[in-house]
Amino acid sequence: MKKDQEGSMTLERAGVFKIILDSIADGVFTVDRDWRITYFNRAAERITGVSRREAVGQLCRDVLKADTCERHCCLRTTMNTGQPIVDKGVYIIDARGRRVALKISTALLRDEEGRILGGVETFRDVTVEEDLRKAISARYTFGDIVSRNEKILALMKILPDVAQTSSTVLIEGESGTGKELFARAIHRLSPRRRFPFVAVNCAALPDALLESELFGYKAGAFTDAKRDKPGRFQLAQNGTLFLDEIGDISPAMQVRLLRVLQEKTFEPLGSTESVRHNARVIAATNRDLADLVARGLFREDLYWRINVFKITLPPLRERMEDVPLLVERFIAHFNTLQDKNVTGVSEEAMRVLMSHDYPGNVRELANIIEGAFILCKGGLIEKKHLPVFTPGRRAGTVPAGRSLDDTLAVCLREALAASGGNVAKAARQLGIHRSTLYRKMKALGLKPLT
Repeated sequence: MKKDQEGSMTLERAGVFKIILDSIADGVFTVDRDWRITYFNRAAERITGVSRREAVGQLCRDVLKADTCERHCCLRTTMNTGQPIVDKGVYIIDARGRRVALKISTALLRDEEGRILGGVETFRDVTVEEDLRKAISARYTFGDIVSRNEKILALMKILPDVAQTSSTVLIEGESGTGKELFARAIHRLSPRRRFPFVAVNCAALPDALLESELFGYKAGAFTDAKRDKPGRFQLAQNGTLFLDEIGDISPAMQVRLLRVLQEKTFEPLGSTESVRHNARVIAATNRDLADLVARGLFREDLYWRINVFKITLPPLRERMEDVPLLVERFIAHFNTLQDKNVTGVSEEAMRVLMSHDYPGNVRELANIIEGAFILCKGGLIEKKHLPVFTPGRRAGTVPAGRSLDDTLAVCLREALAASGGNVAKAARQLGIHRSTLYRKMKALGLKPLT
């Protein structure tokens, strides 16, 4: 009699559970250890378009047809590791042949004695959310440029008009603000998009090397010149030549470049014949060229030659509303690159990211997220995954009476002092790449402490 009562209670409890599971909005199904579906609730029927009668007894992969079923089955991962998966984004093909976006979670299914019976998966349809997110993203996205900042959005509107001309463009902005992204966007929108986009960093090369890079050389021009080498102007023929950090070139190179831009011709090293070029030039700098002209450090005639149309990019500290958008973009990028499933950042982590000053701008934020991916195995990026930022600096704050360069120099000196002059350690403390710190130090005339 006692066994009959226990059996009756078990059946009654199972019936109650089924009623509860059929009343919730999320799809739920269970599988046995052979991956065959043992339960399929009403929401699962609605989302997949497959009836419970058809689903039960079938292999789960044959019912869901998810993009992860073959290589990255979430249930299989949970069954193998014992670790649950929470809110992983996947796509399935429903019974009507539609692609449906889901967020799924998995867990082990155990009996009362703790033995593994199989697994359970819950899922919800986020297609509407996904479509809305894409619509919002499209509104604030222009190729690889993402922003909701008014200044950037205004620039996005005029880029197509800028692209249709062959006029020289000057892009000014601090290091890491995305100057090359805008240059590439102009190229892709222009009639020259079928021809090459060629970039050269003018600050990275001494005059002799920069001259050969830009204009090329003929065989025998110098000892190691075994064969002709085309320069960047020639490689960019009919396309776009991007001259990055043009403010750092020497006075002698300024004279040579001015002549090339004026006459549309150049002479490769070792050649006596001029070569015509038809490359559109887009120049960029992290320095104030007008100030350099006033100080006699940059030729005024070259300045006006390259400054036909100027684009000034605001630093990230002046467009902090873009941080969440950029974080989402970088997470999607590194998820694809590293085959991970990081779903976002926690509220606490986002507060930390929103309070940082970003002397390295968008590039620094990208490096921070890439670094967080090393520590974050999946789910949300937490505060513990982020670097420790130098305290006492709030985004966009500049002490009264100091220029931004002065404030940045003080910040870098403090970081260098705290690290005992170790540049690599100071860069980690600031949350930027070592090369970024070196560039900032060079621009501000700072040297490592001894």
